[in-house]
This record gives sequence, structure tokens and C-alpha cells, in this order.
Amino acid sequence: MSILGSLASRDRVFDFLVPADSPVDVRHGPILYLEDVTVSFDGFKAIDTLNLTIDDGELRCIIGPNGAGKTTMMDIITGKTRPDSGKVWFGSRHDLLTMSEPQIASLGIGRKFQKPTVFEALSVFENLELAMAADKRILPTLTARMTGEIRERIDEVLLTIGLVEQRQRSASILSHGQKQWLEIGMLLMQRPRLLLVDEPVAGMTEQEMERTAELLTGLAGKQSVVVVEHDMGFVRSIARKVTVLHQGSVLAEGSMDQVASDPRVVEVYLGAEAEEELA
Repeated sequence: MSILGSLASRDRVFDFLVPADSPVDVRHGPILYLEDVTVSFDGFKAIDTLNLTIDDGELRCIIGPNGAGKTTMMDIITGKTRPDSGKVWFGSRHDLLTMSEPQIASLGIGRKFQKPTVFEALSVFENLELAMAADKRILPTLTARMTGEIRERIDEVLLTIGLVEQRQRSASILSHGQKQWLEIGMLLMQRPRLLLVDEPVAGMTEQEMERTAELLTGLAGKQSVVVVEHDMGFVRSIARKVTVLHQGSVLAEGSMDQVASDPRVVEVYLGAEAEEELA
């Protein structure tokens, strides 16, 4: 059995295969809106009356110490975690708290985790082809004819993520950075309206970090992009607006220079050493 055929035999639905086929209304406000969101785990408030808005086409960086609630926030947005209270809206029409994870993905919300999850047994091209699926089931995807429109879309994404020359290479031999870009490309195949990107440059070389910065800043405007990252040098290279989370709520928000000079932020990042890192 071929590699594609063996994948087709698996009874599994992959989140990134869910098509973004529901319009998002942003005429009357931001694309993402969180109001007074609170969630507790065994008495610990991971998110505490969090208020956050993301505009359509915006690139937002989210920073904060470990335990600040960054991952929990993304879990809530994508439906993995249900808050105890609060509101979470995608545009003015979609209440995310009433929807399942696949339904939320179908609206055009894509999430990239820190560790790349590509199909290493497949080529770069085949990974993108699989992600193009309009059907949640894999079998119809792999047996469908490759249309000119799909090829054009794959070529467009390959150019965007900088992997044109690697299109026929196995994903298993890509560098760590290239695998990260491929996974972003797999999300882009679905034309998402919002991308949540978790620590995209962890483990990357300086050159890969520079390319990732170019990629994410290039996506802004076409999609809304929320980047959670600990590397302050990278954040400064891409930041337009920065939100600092601490103890599950917003501690500070503004430009990188504004948050870096905020005494509360410096204290959260453990004093002078962090101040030098933020500067």
C-alpha cells in the first residue's frame, strides 16, 4: 500500500483539514474579542477576568512569564478549554463558547503548536496537498483529482513559506525551522482568518529566526496573527503591539518600547536582567 493509501485507511480527523467556510463579520468590531474570561483548575485561576481584542489583519505578540495563562488563553479560543465565565467572540456573529473545536477551526482559526506536527513520511508538496482537503475525511481527499486551482494554491503557499526548492523532499529531512514553516503552510492552505502561533522560533538558528520574522510580518494584513513567544529579541523584530499577561490577566499593552519601560513588566520579568533582555 502507498503512503497516501495507508493514511487514507486511518479513521482520524485532523483539525487543520477542516475548511474555513464560514464568513466572519468584522464590520462592527475586532475579529477576536475576549471579555472578563476566567477559568480555574483545582482552585487555581489560570485566567482571571481576561480582556483582549485583536483587530482584523493585526499582528499581536503575547508575552509573559511561565504560568501567565498564555497557553490556556489559546486553548479557550480554540475550544479545547471551556472558561468558567466570560465571553469569547470571533467577529460579531460567532460565539466561540457555544462551539466545538472542529466548528471553531471551520470558521478560519488555525493554531500552530510549538512542536511542528507535519507528516514526515510525506513530501512537502503532499503535506500541503493533504491540508487542502475540503472534506474532513482523508479518503476523499487523497482520491480526489488534483485540480489546477489546488496546484496554484500549493505553489502560492510554497512561495510564501520559502520551501519552493524543497517541494518534493520528504518532510523528515527538513530542518527544524523548515518544518515549522511547513506547518504554517499547512494552516495557510485553508486560508484562515486568524492564526495562533506558539513559540515559533524555539530551537531555531539565527537565520531561521530572521526568515520566520519575515514570514509572520508578511502574513499580517492578510490574516490576523497572534504570536506567543519568549524570545524578546524576536518579539522586538516583529512587534507592532505587545500584550503582557501575568497571573491570567493583562498586565500591560502597547508598543515594545512602552511595555519594556513599564516597571510592572520589568518586575514580572525578574528585575534588571529582564529589563536588559526587553530593551
